Amino acid sequence: MSTMNISLPETLKAFVDDQVAGRGYGTSSEYVRELIRRDRDRQALRAMLLDGAASAPGAPVDQGYFDQLRDRIAAAR
Repeated sequence: MSTMNISLPETLKAFVDDQVAGRGYGTSSEYVRELIRRDRDRQALRAMLLDGAASAPGAPVDQGYFDQLRDRIAAAR
């Protein structure tokens, strides 16, 4: 694993320390890794949403569509 040193003002360091202590993280590194993962996931979701918004319209979804999905799931079990 690579190492990265980050400088924080005392107020942000205190905030991180409080989060580590209060939310069950073992170290500040675990907390920061979790924040980075969440940001990466948020960006990926945003990209998917924007791709979907820019795509051509699909077929309308109605009750029959959901019934077929339920049937497929039940058959796969």
